[in-house]
Amino acid sequence: MKRNLFTTALFLCVFGLLNAQNYKFGKVSKEELIQKEHPIDPTADAAVLYRETKSEFQYSENAGWSLVTDYFERVKIYTKEGFEYANATINLYKNNNEDKLRGLKGSTYYLDDGKVKEVKLQKDGIFDENTTKYLTQTKITMPDVREGCVIEYKYSITSPFILSINELKFQETIPVDKVFVLFKSPEYFVFKNHQRGWIPFKIDTESRERTMVFNQTTQDFTGHGAIGIPVTSSREVRFKENSYTIELNNVPALKEEAFAGNLRNYTSALQFELSYINMPGSTKSYATSWEDVSKTIYSRSEFGSELDRNNYFEKDIDNLLSGITTPDEKIAKIYYYVLNKMNWNGYNGFYINEGVKNAYKKGSGNVADINLMLVAMLRYANLNANPVLISTKSHGIPLFPTINGFNYVVASVDSSQGTILLDATQKDADIGILRSLVINGDGRLIKKDGFSTWVSLRSHIPAVKSTMLNVVIEPTLSVTGKSQNRFTGNYAFQYRSKFKGVNNDSQIKELEKTLKQTELSNHSFENLDQLGQPVSLNYDFESLQAIEEVAGKLYFSPMLFLATPENPFKSEKREYPIDFGFPMKDRYIVNIALPEGYQVESLPENVIFSYGDNLGSYKYLISQMGNKLQLSVEFSINEAFIGANDYGNLKKLFELLIAKENEKVVLSKA
Repeated sequence: MKRNLFTTALFLCVFGLLNAQNYKFGKVSKEELIQKEHPIDPTADAAVLYRETKSEFQYSENAGWSLVTDYFERVKIYTKEGFEYANATINLYKNNNEDKLRGLKGSTYYLDDGKVKEVKLQKDGIFDENTTKYLTQTKITMPDVREGCVIEYKYSITSPFILSINELKFQETIPVDKVFVLFKSPEYFVFKNHQRGWIPFKIDTESRERTMVFNQTTQDFTGHGAIGIPVTSSREVRFKENSYTIELNNVPALKEEAFAGNLRNYTSALQFELSYINMPGSTKSYATSWEDVSKTIYSRSEFGSELDRNNYFEKDIDNLLSGITTPDEKIAKIYYYVLNKMNWNGYNGFYINEGVKNAYKKGSGNVADINLMLVAMLRYANLNANPVLISTKSHGIPLFPTINGFNYVVASVDSSQGTILLDATQKDADIGILRSLVINGDGRLIKKDGFSTWVSLRSHIPAVKSTMLNVVIEPTLSVTGKSQNRFTGNYAFQYRSKFKGVNNDSQIKELEKTLKQTELSNHSFENLDQLGQPVSLNYDFESLQAIEEVAGKLYFSPMLFLATPENPFKSEKREYPIDFGFPMKDRYIVNIALPEGYQVESLPENVIFSYGDNLGSYKYLISQMGNKLQLSVEFSINEAFIGANDYGNLKKLFELLIAKENEKVVLSKA
């Protein structure tokens, strides 16, 4: 009965708020401002109260067809952590033509002595940034944001790029209370739609007659002197217009979970793809394949032609490779040469900006300048090298073949270890290592003849962490010892990125964050600046709380601060895959000198268990040798990407692992 009353009250609360809302710009209600927490998701830091997108095609004599889209969004901010949702980024594309942003308005609303106060968005809260040669971003920061406020903004974009329709997102990492989408297209434009995510939604369609007035200007030569006088005439054209309407209510937040990868790839969304244009008297198809997209990109002078240039580096590479004969040595020499010489200017893109020759002279360029240069040098050295197109995590995974589906490019090259990927924009990345933000689905490898194929971006070589602890239990029951650590692959990349150039005190503070109540001293790194070598870390440690004494017996986990503290997988089920980023292998050897006057009463049992079809394994072996204990632990994840259907088993693996690592050795007095 109580549950029914609660459910009824919750429904009335949500229903009452929805009725109180006026979904027009400037009509924020007191009810929206008074609300202290989201009625369905009380943990939410913010919520999208309303999101509206309306699109239609318009025609002009000069510009032809364009797509006009009106955007409107209203957001409730509950906590300080939700302030980030008071910012927005508007992407404006350009090539021979460009998107036009119009009518940008925004306001922040809050209650002051029971009255609704409005603070309007001013010019100092609007920033334009040229992200790439083909993209400008307008960023807005709403004014006077505070806990409990509501912000809203609206704008319109007129786009000449009718072949590329922006994705419509229905889900965020915060609740979305209401979404309304209206997409109109003339009967001449035939679209496919691609749905993503697991939240079902219906697309309502209907056709109506639309009238559009076309103005046409001609020269009139019939007048005196046969001087051409511009004459404008108008005519009405009637055609059918197809409307697509989507309405969703109470879309739940997509919750961030451990090893989620790119959550954007799993949000519920819709994208329209122009299949063909059927104008009176002619039909033109726009349905393309990824092969078509790859060939189009490669044929552009800003891409394929740059791979054929080598006159600017020939002498340098000839000198660099003098006496070098093996492919792997050539790869290493060229990669580290480009890595050290070139500096990334922070801009993504798969088309060059500076041009490879100018970028080489300047020593800097965008992603394409640097990595297409790298491909050209590898080819010059008679290596099988090709560019690989990528869509980064922030860019999402395209739902259908489109040039705009990519925004990054790296190099691939055949080596003795197989085909490896190289990104010379990342100073701390070793051969075959890509940074996390780039590893997003698969990449499209393009060869000289235009042939292309998908390749995995994830490394198949595991990152290895090897740790040895030599431990002494002191008479005071404190634990002291020395730790020797060695990291390869992505682990080494992570340590270089985090600790290179950081002073000693900051390094210690960062290391101690993960070492439960343990103090470090005499720490030292090796090879933080030396790519191609494993990173080493050595330190002394002392822990005052690792040993528990109860009734004259000593209890402690032989894993000490190396034990996994908690299960990263907490939810009962998971709708999207587990993305570790790279396969990994962790090895620990712990040698423990027993204190005088004590003997082993009990040890944890040895276990070996595996997960799935060779997806991962865990081994825990402990033994006594004289007055010492030796523990050997190995944990491996063999696949970087694991499907959601295996989530339950993976969660169980971590439960068993944590339980085992927290089992105690028991010592009693001899």
